Amino acid sequence: MIRNIHERTVQAPAAQVGELLDEVAIAGNPLWPTEKWPPLELDGPLGAGANGGHGDVHYACTAYRPGEFVEFTFAPGFLLEGTHTFEVIDDGVSTTLRHVIAAETRGITGFLAWHLAIRPLHDALLEELLDNAETAVGTPPTPFRWPLRTRVLFWISVKLGVD
Repeated sequence: MIRNIHERTVQAPAAQVGELLDEVAIAGNPLWPTEKWPPLELDGPLGAGANGGHGDVHYACTAYRPGEFVEFTFAPGFLLEGTHTFEVIDDGVSTTLRHVIAAETRGITGFLAWHLAIRPLHDALLEELLDNAETAVGTPPTPFRWPLRTRVLFWISVKLGVD
């Protein structure tokens, strides 16, 4: 079972962080790191039933509470079977934006793909997204620095035209 968690606590009201999350699939939003990554695109507004993804990763929105929570379920046939979620957690003083993948790999191909390529690229994308969240609420972070392995995998994916 994969349980991959990325989170960042920011000094901003939950409503402000929730607004960022609500716009994550809108072109030009401040949260999604489209400078390097394919945009998150859906076939309609963010909400249960919207289908889309980013690059070669396809999923459907299966739950949505505006400003609080979004759940996406990976499309059938993808290398992972399960969900990834975003959650805005208000502790009264600060707000945490959390992303969780809870999934199983599909066969040996999914297992190898996750451990060798998908996870390092996913981790970089999520850390950049969290950097963007901090920047958007006015507290610029120390930018995430990609590990060498991630830089090599990204370079290979660009050269091969893989999203």
